[in-house]
Amino acid sequence: MKKLGMNVEQIEDVQSIVIRTPKGNWVFDSAEVTAMTMQGATTYQIAGTPRFEAAAVEIPKEDVTMVAAQANVSEEKAKEALVATKGDIAEAIMKLAS
Repeated sequence: MKKLGMNVEQIEDVQSIVIRTPKGNWVFDSAEVTAMTMQGATTYQIAGTPRFEAAAVEIPKEDVTMVAAQANVSEEKAKEALVATKGDIAEAIMKLAS
């Protein structure tokens, strides 16, 4: 491979790799990582079993206030309902009203 200008190197002692996306993170614990350099470009190969950690839903304060007022509940209960419904205002109000 070196004759072709390719260099392959195993990266040792990798503890974890995290790939962050807007929807959440892909986490590889104890992954095997290989770095391959060819023609000046380096690519990385990850081998392992990932787990997906969904991103926490950010609930705007205005949404909490609106749900609390519409459902006639405390802001704490309104926020809990919004988190449970992943930020869906209408569903949170209906959940609190029933």
